[in-house]
Amino acid sequence: MTRHVLLVASVVTLLWNCAQTNAAPAPTPPVAATTVVESNAPTAAESLAKMDSRTPVPLLPMMANHQKQNMREHLLAVQEIVTALATEDYPAIEKAAGRIGFSEQMGQMCTHMGAGAAGFTEQALAFHHTADGITAAAKAHDRGRVLTEFAATLQACTACHATWKQQVVDEPTWTRLTSTAAPKGCEMMH
Repeated sequence: MTRHVLLVASVVTLLWNCAQTNAAPAPTPPVAATTVVESNAPTAAESLAKMDSRTPVPLLPMMANHQKQNMREHLLAVQEIVTALATEDYPAIEKAAGRIGFSEQMGQMCTHMGAGAAGFTEQALAFHHTADGITAAAKAHDRGRVLTEFAATLQACTACHATWKQQVVDEPTWTRLTSTAAPKGCEMMH
């Protein structure tokens, strides 16, 4: 029972931290038309960026948005795994874990997203391969192994979020950093 409580507490902490990481910035209050502000002081966003020592992953705006959508989908799959674990619904665990496991499409997307940050792709792919262990354990109806594989997957998830941060860049910067042309339209949506 204590192990289950610790697992749920870890998941809640992970979800809270991810929600804070992906939270939209607070709106900037309007400035009166007659107010002139001239300052060389860094903006709040620049100050925050300096405090965040994680390694940047350069992404075009549409890529950054797509990646955040994927992260929210991953969190939904994690929530479904926890819910299914409570009732030992192994087919539901397998289905949810399959959405975060490795696929050729996921591999291509991680490779493309990490084109400008050495090491990102490898860590992202390792996360997806780790999630495959949950699927295998669910197929075997092995609750203890599901929990062990789930813990390893969450560790891979939190390690990635602790290492990397999005850096939204323009097309010329993307091309310079990746030596590839910027994707157009739906090329990112496999």
